[in-house]
Amino acid sequence: MLDKLRMFILKFIKSNKEYPFITLLASGLYPILYYFASNYSYANSFKHVLFFVCLFIILPYVSLLILRRIFQYVLKQYSKYLIAIVNIFCFAAFMIVVTSGLNTLKLIACLVGAIILGVLVYMHIKKLIVFQFFMAFVALFWVAPKLYNEITTSTDWMMQADAIEAVEFTKNPNVYIIQPDGYANFSELKRGHYGFNNKAFENILTENNFIFYNDFRSNYFSTITSNASMFAMKHHFYNNAKHQNIEPSNLRYIIAGNNPVVSIFKNNGYNTNLIIESEYLITNKPKLSYDYSNITIDEISYLSKGFDIERDVIADLERAMANNSDSSNFYFIEKILPGHVAQSRFDNLGKDKEREAYLDNLEKANTWLEKIVKTITNKDKNSLIVIVADHGGFVGMNCIYEAKIKQSDPDLIKSVFTSALAIKWPANESFSGDFKTSVNLFRTLFSYLSDDTAYLKELEDEASYLVIKKEAPYGVYKTIDAKGEVVFEKH
Repeated sequence: MLDKLRMFILKFIKSNKEYPFITLLASGLYPILYYFASNYSYANSFKHVLFFVCLFIILPYVSLLILRRIFQYVLKQYSKYLIAIVNIFCFAAFMIVVTSGLNTLKLIACLVGAIILGVLVYMHIKKLIVFQFFMAFVALFWVAPKLYNEITTSTDWMMQADAIEAVEFTKNPNVYIIQPDGYANFSELKRGHYGFNNKAFENILTENNFIFYNDFRSNYFSTITSNASMFAMKHHFYNNAKHQNIEPSNLRYIIAGNNPVVSIFKNNGYNTNLIIESEYLITNKPKLSYDYSNITIDEISYLSKGFDIERDVIADLERAMANNSDSSNFYFIEKILPGHVAQSRFDNLGKDKEREAYLDNLEKANTWLEKIVKTITNKDKNSLIVIVADHGGFVGMNCIYEAKIKQSDPDLIKSVFTSALAIKWPANESFSGDFKTSVNLFRTLFSYLSDDTAYLKELEDEASYLVIKKEAPYGVYKTIDAKGEVVFEKH
């Protein structure tokens, strides 16, 4: 087998024949696979595959055929360099695009370099093509497990233990779920690594009849993993994190509307609305089940990492409210504030400065929350307004990577999961259901809206989970149990 492959490669290298399609396939294949390996959760859609194949292989191939025809009539003496120049330019340009986006100066420099290098090595271009295919073969080993995981991971974990998907509401207020990213619970802000006096903002919420739910937390550590569980009303356990470099499968598709929460609202006659500040939740262009989204799928770049678009969430909400005056409405509203400490181990301010930056952003979040609450209450006095964060701010850590290291400080674990929850009930009502973690948030709200506490009999385990990579065997661990106690138990 290896001998046959070796003979095939040698025959290809020694051949005097030009292979235009193979040349452009070689230049584009590795950049495509590199992008998918590095950004799979942002780009795991057929639309992305089609886009990259057309842009990185088909378009360059057609362009090369046109250039070859031109060179035959105008620049025939230079045509022998064309294949090499195009291959080198495309490969280098595509790598620039997938790593740092469209950069005109870099692309111009790349073209100049490709012309010089192409003239120098044109006789050896087939060796370079072989090397490019080898690089693509290696990259395939990083992409294949991710693709296999997506294909083989079942959605059975989303199956409900009862008939809650057929729940019928007896109350139909407009429901606003406002999610300030990384906003720690009001009780945790007073203590631990946060140590922040948030009383002024708490007073504003109290004046607007909000009830605080102390010690509420998320079940998972990131926006995507936490929201997927919240909208599924079930635990996914990071799909058991079978491999270190493979993310949980298809969670953005679940958040985008392939979930029981959106279906339940629709079944009860609600108009459903997704109002988000950036495209982060829908970067991979999933099919939206919401009736309205302020960011459309067509607006999102195929190279987006989630933050290319910035919307005025309150202005978009006001427009949506004006258009929805004749229906019951569900709104999921996300704001990227206050956020969390730095992502990178190599580029952060240190835990003390990161704390200061977080608290500065918390003040900004407070100002924004005050404004959006006022906007809603002025226009929709009898609504159900829920302020609920997706996770904590990771304050006390230098960067969020440290959450993947086994920690001995209980306050650090709580800092990861602590999540704000404050609810303004319609007509100043209240509900006796217990709110502990986000996985059971909607199940409890649906129990209230249907006047049926039977749905509370099938609550999910109120535990919080982390994927640990260092200082303990790799795997998923329960780090806070149902009683709110910090533990460390392999799942």
